[in-house]
Amino acid sequence: MRLTNVAHLRLPFGRLYGYDVTVTDLPDDAEPWRPVSFDQGRHVGAGDRPGSWMALSFRLPEPVDREHLAAAWLAVVQRHGTLRTVFSPPAASGGVPSLRAVEVSAGAWREHRIEAGQAVNEALRDVLDEACRPYAAPSHRLCVLETADGPTVVVGADHSHTDMWSMLVIVRDLLAVLPAARAGEDLHDALPAVSEFAEHTRALLDRPTAPEDVRQRWAEIITDGGGVMPRFPLPLGDVDVPTPERVEVRDVLDVSSSVALGEAAVRAGVSTLALVVATMATVTRDLADEPLRAVFPVHSRYDAQWHDAVGWFITNSVLHVDDVTPHAAAAAVKEAVRLGSYPLADVLAPWGGMPSAPGMFAISWLDLRRLPVKVDSHALEAQYVGARIVTDGVMIWFVLDASGLHLRCRYPDTDEARLNVGRWLDELVAALRGVAD
Repeated sequence: MRLTNVAHLRLPFGRLYGYDVTVTDLPDDAEPWRPVSFDQGRHVGAGDRPGSWMALSFRLPEPVDREHLAAAWLAVVQRHGTLRTVFSPPAASGGVPSLRAVEVSAGAWREHRIEAGQAVNEALRDVLDEACRPYAAPSHRLCVLETADGPTVVVGADHSHTDMWSMLVIVRDLLAVLPAARAGEDLHDALPAVSEFAEHTRALLDRPTAPEDVRQRWAEIITDGGGVMPRFPLPLGDVDVPTPERVEVRDVLDVSSSVALGEAAVRAGVSTLALVVATMATVTRDLADEPLRAVFPVHSRYDAQWHDAVGWFITNSVLHVDDVTPHAAAAAVKEAVRLGSYPLADVLAPWGGMPSAPGMFAISWLDLRRLPVKVDSHALEAQYVGARIVTDGVMIWFVLDASGLHLRCRYPDTDEARLNVGRWLDELVAALRGVAD
């Protein structure tokens, strides 16, 4: 499945509709308040803004009645508790956002006019920017683009309530219940209950705090980075103020080459991820004469009970690779997973939270072949869709699936970043193809 950006998204022309659900506050005796995770607090605490969402688009093979689609969507919302929660701004300066459960019920479809000369993807972007904001109620949106070739469905949500794994869960559940909705069946129990993300937040708070060696390693990596989280190793120009992003989407390896890359990893005695990390470390050493240092998101679905849940089950870790050999890279990945396995609020307390700085470098890896959640992304023409934002850092997403290895890279659109990030990507893609060959 390709990971693209709303500015790159190609959509057929048609009529764009969004579903307005009805949101009702719960009484205080219903105990609506929910805990806020460390990452939710960071994300929502940055304020209400456009471009904080993620989405997934897919095509249906035949027309669908919008009321049937709405009924299926409400069944999905009822299954996943985080889709029935709403953030409120901090009560005072320096405070943290609060999170409360609400009731979400049936509403009405609204057409979003595509203006003369406006691209369809721009119209969709406007809708998601408005509906999927941190403090929107709710901060998710079901859209459908009706065309002569059939409907394209888009599900968007603020990142505080979902991650890429969760988007697959949402689409899988929507497709699973849609036939029953079309048949006019009662959907009240169509989808069995699953654990709520708020339960995961509480469970993390009860986990043991990080041991001293983990705290020390975090301190070493942050110190090596000048007191902040890892930054891209080559100049990006003036990024003291976030600038419009430049997004590159690259098809790195096709199916056969991805298989060859996996075989090369087996011969080296490491995972495909470790071999890719070793290649990135080699490129970084070649171009910058520095070790590979990056923020490295890891998932926190440490138990099978969370596999079918929706929420932000991603926490940040740090990856440090000085030795470019595959086994050293594998050890670095293992270390990063361990460093991200403890409550970060406690680990990062000495720095007052995550010590971010302009130029921060992050690498995300998603192997869809290994996830317990499956959708037929090829038949659905499914695509992950990112928002368009301003940025001061570099973020790379790798997606490996049955069609090959793809990447999306976002960086500040400065002349220096175009040159240096582009050069880094060029050498990385060439190196990965060389390893596969």
